[in-house]
Amino acid sequence: MRDLWSSPVVLLMVAFQVWMLTDAVRREEWLWAAFIFFFSGLSALLYFFLVYRAAPSATRGFQLPGALDRRRIKELEDQIHHLDKPHHYLQLGDIYFQKGNLRKAEECYRASLERDAHDIDARAHMGQCLLRQRNAAAARPLLEEVCRENPKHDYGHSLMAYAEALGALGQTDAAVAAWKQVLANHSYARARVQLAELYLARNQKEEAQFELRETLGDDAHAPAFERKRDRVWIGKAKRLLRQ
Repeated sequence: MRDLWSSPVVLLMVAFQVWMLTDAVRREEWLWAAFIFFFSGLSALLYFFLVYRAAPSATRGFQLPGALDRRRIKELEDQIHHLDKPHHYLQLGDIYFQKGNLRKAEECYRASLERDAHDIDARAHMGQCLLRQRNAAAARPLLEEVCRENPKHDYGHSLMAYAEALGALGQTDAAVAAWKQVLANHSYARARVQLAELYLARNQKEEAQFELRETLGDDAHAPAFERKRDRVWIGKAKRLLRQ
C-alpha cells in the first residue's frame, strides 16, 4: 500500500481530483463536489471537461454579443484569403476571444483595425481583448473613445469593460460612475457584483449588500441560458454576502 501511494501516477491522480474538488466547491457545484469526493477520479475527469472547460479561464464570465460559432473559423479564413476584408478579421477575432485564445484574437483585431481604423466594433473588442490580457492601460483609451461615441455600444458590454479598466488602473471614483451608468440601463450581474466590490473597498457595506441582493434576486427569475452565463458572478455574490 505504501508503494502504491508513492507512485507518481497515483499522486498525480489524487492532486487532479483535489484540484477539481476545490474548483467545484468554489463554484458551489455541490452535486459535482459530492461525486468527485465520494467516487473515483472519473468524476473529476468528467467535471474537468463538462464544467471547468466550459469557459476558458481568461474570459470566464465575460461575453461579446454576437460572437460567431467556432465552426465558422475555416470559412472566415477562406474569406480573408480571397477578400481581405476588415469585418472578416473582426468576426474571426470574436471567435478566438470566446475560445479564450486572446493572442490570436488580438492579431485578428489588429488586422481589422489596420484595414479600417474607425470601426467601432473592432476598437471595442480590441479594448476588451487587451483588458483580458491585463493590459488595462492600453485598453482604456480604446474603450473610453468607444463609450464616448456610443455609451450603449454592444448592449453596455463596452461600458462594462471600460469600468473594469478604470478599476484596474485604480481610478475608483470613475469606475463607480461607469458601473452606475451601466446599471441605469441594464441589470447585469457582472456590473452589480463588481460595483459591490468597489463599495466594499470603500466600506460602503449597505450599498454593497443592496447590489448583491439585487443580483441574487434577479438570478432567481432569470432564464436558464442567462443563469449559466452568470454563474461565476452569482457564486461571487454569494461569497461576498457571506463575508
